[in-house]
Amino acid sequence: MAHFAEIDDNNIVQRVLVVDNSLEHRGADFLANDLGLGGNWIQTSYNNKFRKQFAGIGFSYDPNEDIFIAPQPFASWSLDNNFGWQPPVPMPDSGFYTWDEESLSWINA
Repeated sequence: MAHFAEIDDNNIVQRVLVVDNSLEHRGADFLANDLGLGGNWIQTSYNNKFRKQFAGIGFSYDPNEDIFIAPQPFASWSLDNNFGWQPPVPMPDSGFYTWDEESLSWINA
């Protein structure tokens, strides 16, 4: 099956739909026109083989890089050169931790 993400005018993913592999070559046109859904559809890879990662609702699409970017998990996190979100403090190497935005630190779970 082929997956297509609908993006709005701000390049934010609104939904992801599946089309049969036989329609993959014209999936965006099939969804927009044949099914009458309109919109701007971009193929996404369930196996992360292209466009960096599988798109989900709320992800953004960067047309210059032709990739989908996950939503920012916390206000303090920043996007790295590989378009992944990084905390201001690296997570410790061992143990189980959760991020605490208020203290900007990792808390041992």
